[in-house]
Amino acid sequence: MSKKHATAAAPKDKNKKNKGEKHAKNKKANKKSVEATGEVKKHKEIKNKAYKKELAKLQIELVKLQEWIKHEGLRVVVIFEGRDAAGKGGVIKRITESLNPRICPVVALPAPTEREKTHWYFQRYVAHLPAAGEMVLFDRSWYNRAGVERVMGFCTEEEYREFLRSCPEFERMLVRCGIQLIKYWFSVSDEEQERRFQGRIKDPTKRWKSSPMDLQSRSRWLEYSKAKDEMFAHADIKQAPWYVVNADMKKHARLNCIKHLLSMIPYKDLTPPPIKLPPRHDAKGYVRPPITDQNFVPEHH
Repeated sequence: MSKKHATAAAPKDKNKKNKGEKHAKNKKANKKSVEATGEVKKHKEIKNKAYKKELAKLQIELVKLQEWIKHEGLRVVVIFEGRDAAGKGGVIKRITESLNPRICPVVALPAPTEREKTHWYFQRYVAHLPAAGEMVLFDRSWYNRAGVERVMGFCTEEEYREFLRSCPEFERMLVRCGIQLIKYWFSVSDEEQERRFQGRIKDPTKRWKSSPMDLQSRSRWLEYSKAKDEMFAHADIKQAPWYVVNADMKKHARLNCIKHLLSMIPYKDLTPPPIKLPPRHDAKGYVRPPITDQNFVPEHH
């Protein structure tokens, strides 16, 4: 090789070496960052076609689970908690889409009335616990006291401490009485939560989701983190542990949560056979009233 060519190649090799060292350094820094922050590495997002296909399969299994719960007279409570805009409602919607609302009702209680504030704290939730053959989904639950009420000052220090003492015993009592209690916490990063909040502002059909409490949660991220840590320290019990759902990618969170829920309750396929429709009776002698006597919805489409 000529001196000219050797001189020209040197900077290229040096740049390649520097680039490799920089890549290795960034990789090491990223690894350190993940270990330090506890963040979960993001996977490539599932394609919409594959997501819909997998969701359809899981919803068929949910119907089988529903029939098994009804047949065996099981009593199941599923709690959905987590950050605002973490995707709890989206998961609940996909679970219930194909289910009977009488067997699988959703409980999303409003703020307590003045009278309810004087009740035993768990009283208004007890009224919604399942009867035999039901699976109740709580969109927020008695854990409001450990979260929003604690952070926003809606309860006293004494009421908060009493909740931390009594909640584990209350849940153990439910389990001893034969209720299967499953608790999910939806975890979302502050960057993703901010992106979803901004999306709600831009979309008129989603602005109703942003309440004054949601806006407060945005500015009190650290306080909510501390409250969640304290809640887990007291209420992550063996009889009813918390299961954390990584919710930064909504589609993944939905599929992962539904799969886990199905794995928590052993069930058999009790899908009834296809129904054979009987023939209609002869309409002989029946005369329909004039169509003009009825009020029709205008057909704009």
